[in-house]
Amino acid sequence: MFSSEIGQMAIISMLSHLIFIYLTWRVVQAINFDPLIRKGRGAEARVLLLLLTIVIGSGVSRFFLEILQWSRDLLYLF
Repeated sequence: MFSSEIGQMAIISMLSHLIFIYLTWRVVQAINFDPLIRKGRGAEARVLLLLLTIVIGSGVSRFFLEILQWSRDLLYLF
């Protein structure tokens, strides 16, 4: 892999992670978690939702990036 390809993949990976984390945050905001949150624990609940959003968004992004890499690696099959 050439250095320009590595740089391109780095930009694609960063953008992918940010986009999927943002999309996950939008989806999480649509879910009503109020019945699960104790009174006076709103700040902790927001931090938990933020951390869950990062974990889920990064996992989905990693999946798509692996599919992208595997599809590029198919060239070496033939």
